Amino acid sequence: MPSALIYLGIMLAVIVVWFMLLKRPVYEAVLISFVILLTVTGKWGSVGSYINKGLSTSLLYSMTAFVAMSIILTKTKIIDSCVAVILSLLGRVSGGAGYVSVIASSFMGALSGSGPGNVMATGSITIPAMKKSGFPAELAANIESNASYMGNMIPPSSNIVAALGAFTALYPATNMTTGQFWIVLWGISLWFVLQRVLMVFAFCKYYKVKPMDKADLPNLKESLKVGWQGLLLPVVILLPFVLDYFFKETWFTARLGATGAKYMSSSLLIFIPGIAALFACLITKDKKIVTPAGIVRMFANGVKSISPAVGVCIIGYMIGALFSDLNVSAEMETFIMGIHFSKFGLVNFICLLTCFLGMVIPGSSLVVIFGPVFITTMATVGVNPVLAAAMLPCICGVMCGITPPLGLGMYAGMSLAESDFGKTFKNNLWWVAAQYILEVVILMGWLPILGL
Repeated sequence: MPSALIYLGIMLAVIVVWFMLLKRPVYEAVLISFVILLTVTGKWGSVGSYINKGLSTSLLYSMTAFVAMSIILTKTKIIDSCVAVILSLLGRVSGGAGYVSVIASSFMGALSGSGPGNVMATGSITIPAMKKSGFPAELAANIESNASYMGNMIPPSSNIVAALGAFTALYPATNMTTGQFWIVLWGISLWFVLQRVLMVFAFCKYYKVKPMDKADLPNLKESLKVGWQGLLLPVVILLPFVLDYFFKETWFTARLGATGAKYMSSSLLIFIPGIAALFACLITKDKKIVTPAGIVRMFANGVKSISPAVGVCIIGYMIGALFSDLNVSAEMETFIMGIHFSKFGLVNFICLLTCFLGMVIPGSSLVVIFGPVFITTMATVGVNPVLAAAMLPCICGVMCGITPPLGLGMYAGMSLAESDFGKTFKNNLWWVAAQYILEVVILMGWLPILGL
């Protein structure tokens, strides 16, 4: 058996015992697996370099910036006002509350980059609305959780930052910019949003769901009056990347030079979260919460939500550095290619593998640790490496959030909907199956993708 599989088995066993059985935080489980791997491999002498690599990765600071931005967007209630606008527009059609859940949660997930946090934020509005419209509780929970976890694959999720890092590490000479990569991600995300909308439509027909009661609908005029500025947030966040995509090779390069345009592109990941957070502070109605003291309290109270995500990423990078030193990626690649998969077979194998690993390992850690292996092996059988990298947040980040037992999104939705676990789990299997099938279809290149 290749040593790479042994190391992987050790890591999985530790995470299962510590996280699943002992119910301890996942960042503890990942840290303990790192310590045990150091002991087993005798690499304690290099621990300093692994820590240094984990902390010196520039993408780590981009992740932290976006997580911090999500706290400000949530605390300033900008997200709530945007949901009200979408609810007033779509709630009038049959099953409208379900479509609102998909659109609003995908939209807000893209802004916050958070799965369970997005379920709790938008689900507190959409799940009761769905139940009042005739959606079964278990279906309402799964619609919300599956839509919310779209935030893991729609820019500016931290999983996306990690995926771009994996791609540029493998192809350092690439001319791929952040803006170009994001365009591809939006192209992929559109198909998954459509898939969720079609599933809601099918379930609405099956359960004969009705439109929302007019008394429960927010007034469109009032909602726009309160929330129109919040609808500009996607423009603030996404426009710089769109401009970078279309004008980097012409306008920006002509004025900044090739090197200047390149560094401008990479710096967007650091500056845009700050600009978006500042915009949210300027437009919020409650100015008391965005005073210097209020912002300090905001982040102090949000440390518990920031620290685990950042901690897992740091330790994930440390394990990635250890695995690189041990040539785990090369061994994994050799092992996988030794099976002589066809393109269809390898795509299915990797989608199944990430589905299984996502049951016990957070998506961000999967992308950091195994992203290069997945990109390289899929590229060898003809998958476009840019597409393979862009799909990492989907096959790792989204799948781990909707697949039990680590499917935190399902549990968050279930708690809000007060649904039965057994019924929710059975209904969730439909969503997992649909997610898996579309992953394979896109990786096989059977659908056109914007930006490719």
